[in-house]
Amino acid sequence: MRHALLIAARDLRERARDRTLYVLAIVLPLGLAGIFTLILGDLSGDSPMFTFVVADSDGGVVATTFTGEVLERAAASGAIRLRTAASEQEARTLVGDGTATAAFLLPAGLTEAVRTGGAARIEVVGNVDAPTGTDIARSLAQAYADRLLAIRTAVAATVRSGVPTPPSELASAAAAALPQAAVVEDTTGRRQLDAKTQYAAGMAVFFLFFAVQPGVTGLLDERRDGTLARLLAAPVRRTSILAGKLLTGVVVGLVSMALLVVASSVLMGARWGHPAGVALLVVAGVLAATGAMAVVAAIAKTSEQAGGWQAITAIVLGALGGAFFPVSQAGGVLDAISLVSPHRWFLRGLADLAGGDVAAVLPSVAVLSFFAALTCGLALLLFRKVVRP
Repeated sequence: MRHALLIAARDLRERARDRTLYVLAIVLPLGLAGIFTLILGDLSGDSPMFTFVVADSDGGVVATTFTGEVLERAAASGAIRLRTAASEQEARTLVGDGTATAAFLLPAGLTEAVRTGGAARIEVVGNVDAPTGTDIARSLAQAYADRLLAIRTAVAATVRSGVPTPPSELASAAAAALPQAAVVEDTTGRRQLDAKTQYAAGMAVFFLFFAVQPGVTGLLDERRDGTLARLLAAPVRRTSILAGKLLTGVVVGLVSMALLVVASSVLMGARWGHPAGVALLVVAGVLAATGAMAVVAAIAKTSEQAGGWQAITAIVLGALGGAFFPVSQAGGVLDAISLVSPHRWFLRGLADLAGGDVAAVLPSVAVLSFFAALTCGLALLLFRKVVRP
């Protein structure tokens, strides 16, 4: 064990002088996480992504029901931010200058048109730079309008029969026409990360696989440089040499992840969860990443070849495991395949930690630990051919 620690200490001193390692382990993951947060915004629902503005020129029951029962309920649940405009022109201006994502223009006579069977329309004006928010606004208005069509025939029939339709009945019919999926709050207690934490954790675990590469490929570098022969000639066990190289990757990975957790929390406001649970996941994730990269390095013949194969492996596992976007939402075969990626289990563990206590991460930690034990053990067996005298 002493020899393994000495080998790891020597390698760590060398890695500390490598500026590329700092870029891969800290600068890139933190920078990309910040960029994703700024560009994509908060997808988690913790704060509204879209601001909708309403210009009600009608004031009738159909318009007020749409505003009060659809939009205000959505705003109360945190799905959107809602504001009103005094006129259609003001609403268009708010959308045009980017203050609002989309505007609902409720024209004068809307309620009367619904009552009499005339032409009724809710106009949606969207910001050209916010297509997703515009589509959501259009869907809300379209769903409400489609259901109103179903009751307009009955309303028109009562008008033709000479029986006036009380406003209260029209309001009840309009309320019954609400698109319920848009206004019912989610009470399932679903566990998920907020966007800032999702991006920070995704980038951290993605670049973790690159950060541990130099440690596990050190044997190939030393064989190329001729220093491995001197190590083998010394009274040092081969297992100590292998353990020292793996330990280098583990230490680099732990330091990198610890710095990213602290930096993303302070600079980005990421919420990783209970420190004990995060620590368990980080340790298990680092061991899994080290083992995976070690297996790839052990199969390669040169350090250059190992670097290329490791990069491909890291990218595939990262994309498959949801480091960039939640692959689990795709469902089906892709969701099942993603379970082979350590990234998926790391992010799943953090999501469980966000919705529960420390014990919630234990299933993910167990899977990551099994993956680490399997790959590290396989790497030690494969590397034996490299350290033959």
